[in-house]
Amino acid sequence: MLKGKNIVLGVTGGIAVYKACEVVSRLKKLNANVDVIMTEGAEEFVTPLTFQTMSKNVVHRKMFNEITSYDVEHISLAQKADIILIAPATANTIGKIANGIADNLLTTVVMASTAKVIFAPAMNTFMYRNPIVKSNIDKLKNLGYEFISPGTGLLACGDYGEGKMPEPSDIIEYVLNSFIEKDLVGKKIVITAGPTIEPLDPVRYMTNHSSGKMGYNIAKEAVERGAEVILVSGPTSLVPPKGVNLINIKTTEDMLNAIDARFDTCNVLIKAAAPADYRPETVSEEKIKKKDNDNELIIKYIKNPDIVAHFGNKKEDQIIVGFAAETNNIYEHAVEKIKKKNLDFIVANDVTKEGAGFNVDTNIVSIIDKEGIKTDYPIMDKRQVAKLILDKVKSILEYKS
Repeated sequence: MLKGKNIVLGVTGGIAVYKACEVVSRLKKLNANVDVIMTEGAEEFVTPLTFQTMSKNVVHRKMFNEITSYDVEHISLAQKADIILIAPATANTIGKIANGIADNLLTTVVMASTAKVIFAPAMNTFMYRNPIVKSNIDKLKNLGYEFISPGTGLLACGDYGEGKMPEPSDIIEYVLNSFIEKDLVGKKIVITAGPTIEPLDPVRYMTNHSSGKMGYNIAKEAVERGAEVILVSGPTSLVPPKGVNLINIKTTEDMLNAIDARFDTCNVLIKAAAPADYRPETVSEEKIKKKDNDNELIIKYIKNPDIVAHFGNKKEDQIIVGFAAETNNIYEHAVEKIKKKNLDFIVANDVTKEGAGFNVDTNIVSIIDKEGIKTDYPIMDKRQVAKLILDKVKSILEYKS
C-alpha cells in the first residue's frame, strides 16, 4: 500500500522509542522506504543498529558525519521525503521546530523540507499540558504541521493522563490516510450495513448472516476520502470507523426511517445492508412456549418495505448504489433490480462462491451499470471493493456536475 513512498522517521529521546521500532516494522510491511533519523537522546534508549536492521537503511544520526557521498545529507533527506513522521515527538523537539531552531539533523531536515510533517507526541501529562508546549503545538498546527493526538493512560513516570505516544496501529492508519486523495470532500454519503432483526417474541428474532463488513469498509474508505458519512448499521460486532456518524438500528422499518430522515440532504445512498424482506405479522408479548402435543409452529409473515425501491422512486439528484447477493442467475436478477428500483449501478456477487459470501474479509463482485454493462473483478479484500465502488460513485458525481 505504500510502495514507492519515502517516509523519513524522526526518533527523539523518550521511553516511547520502543514503539517507534514497531512503526518501522509496520511501514516496511506496507512496502514503504523508511529512512530513520535519530537524535542523541533517542540513542540513549535504542541503538541505531536496531533501526538499521528493521529499516534496511543506514540510520542518520549527526549533522557533521564524515562525507561518504556528494549528497548534502539533510537536503537529500528533505527532498526525498513524502512524509516526515516524528515519533515519539518530545516537547524539546516540538519546541525547537516551532521556534525555527535547527541544531541537529532532524530539525534541520524539517526546516529544509516541503513535505508533510506529522508529530506523534509522547511526554509526561503535565509537560503536555504546559502552556508553553500547548502554544508551540498550536503554532505548528497553524503553520500546517499535523499532530496525532496522544493516548491517555498510565505513563512511564507513574502519572496517569494524556501524553502516551499514539499506538503504532493508529500512527500507521494516519500515515495511510495522508496518502488518500480527498476527492469526496463536500459530499454527504449515507451507507447502510449489516443485517436487520425482526422479533418473534421478547427472546427470539429472525435475521441473516450479514456481518456488516462490506458496509463498514465502504464507510471507512468514504470518510478517509473526505466525505461526510452517515453509517446506518444493524446489529454487528464491528467497531465503527473513526469520523462516521453511526446510527444504530434493529428492524428493517428502523433502517428505512433512519435513512428517510437524512435522504433529502445526502448526495449518495449506498445500500450495502441485508435487511430482512419479511417480518412476523404479530410479535408475541411473551416468550412462545413449546407445547408437547404440537409438532410444528406456524408463524405468518408479512412483507417489509423495500428500502432501495422506496428511495429509488423518491430520489432527485441523489446517486443510489444497490447490492445483489444472489445464488443463481446473478446478472439477470441484478439488471432487474437496477430497472425496478431506479439504481445508478449495482454491486452483484454469488454468495455461494468461496471468498464471496457473508462473514469473510474478501469478495468477488461484478459492477453493473444502468445500461447493463458488467465489469467483473477477481477476488479482493473488501476495502479494495469499497475503493472500486467509491471510484464509480466519484465518476458519476463528476459527470453530473
